[in-house]
Amino acid sequence: MIERKQILEVLEGYEKDKIKVGVIGSHSALDIADGAKAEGFKTIVVAQRGRHRTYAEYFKEKKTRDGLTKGFIDDVIVLEKFGQIIEVQEELRKRNVIFVPNRSFVVYTGIDRVENEFLVPLFGSRNLLRSEERSEEKSYYWLLEKAGLPYPEPVKPEEIDEVGLVIVKLPHAKKRLERGFFTAASYREFREKSERLMKLGVITEEDLAKARIERYIIGPVFNFDFFYSPLDEEIELLGIDWRFETSLDGHVRLPASQQLTLPEWQFEPEYTVTGHASSTLRESLLEKVFDMAEKYVEATKRYYPPGIIGPFTLQTAVDKDLNFYIYDVAPRTGGGTNIHMAMGHPYGNALWRKEMSTGRRVALEIKRAIELDELEKVVT
Repeated sequence: MIERKQILEVLEGYEKDKIKVGVIGSHSALDIADGAKAEGFKTIVVAQRGRHRTYAEYFKEKKTRDGLTKGFIDDVIVLEKFGQIIEVQEELRKRNVIFVPNRSFVVYTGIDRVENEFLVPLFGSRNLLRSEERSEEKSYYWLLEKAGLPYPEPVKPEEIDEVGLVIVKLPHAKKRLERGFFTAASYREFREKSERLMKLGVITEEDLAKARIERYIIGPVFNFDFFYSPLDEEIELLGIDWRFETSLDGHVRLPASQQLTLPEWQFEPEYTVTGHASSTLRESLLEKVFDMAEKYVEATKRYYPPGIIGPFTLQTAVDKDLNFYIYDVAPRTGGGTNIHMAMGHPYGNALWRKEMSTGRRVALEIKRAIELDELEKVVT
């Protein structure tokens, strides 16, 4: 693990009035770049060829013929593969970049290289990024247990008949960033679906052996987009979102009778996230949500010092008795924050009395840390 003192040494060589905000061109990059621009920072996106035009053309800052400015991305570094970002880290340091990690950055670069080779100041908690890997001993499930937070209990395959409906969590065989999730209400169904999905090339036997099987919580899902400020030592709820997933959302729009007639290759829905929508929560439930966030933050401070820095998302399901269960944790900016770029999150706007998206909140914290001469508190 790159030590924090090494990062602080890099920061010592930065021109503080020329700091730029950098991000890998995927996931929530538009939100991060838009928010940085709103707070007066120059932006740099590291993109992969074949996926670079979104950033290098369509949202690139430019002047119109009549002198108007549109776009918000200043510079784009185009690589053949995202993983080559390690090779341009010296260039990022020369440009005084503070880098904002997202899930794509970790997956495409590799968690080992992020921890040990990427010697660029990260806004956020470098050591917490590994907790998102379900196969790790000290994953977010371990952290949730230490914090005394509710999550769907793990289930062994032979216990499914006793427990009832479960969800099996494992990566997609071909699209590694995506999910090969499936549900089962009995051990027999688990075996039948497993064999069918392996035959179709959706999952592998190796991944299935390491899969997380847990009780399926029947109820709506809410992703709570939080922010923890080390400068103020306060938790902020910025917004709430939920996901559009293919082909799951297409399946649930079909009558049950039609679902049962689908051919084998269409029968099992996949859970590939393709977009997000905004949401709010009944106010009588908000205190429960803040309680969960407080426990999570305290646990990160205790077990992953210095603890969470900046944005994090608690992904939850709510059962019929209004009990929350955390089924996933993003210890960095969440995937659904683009829904509020430029407009801000509803709760963040109300709190700050202006448009406050996650991207803008990240940039505001960096800006305040520079002004307060406390950058060391927000980077790792």
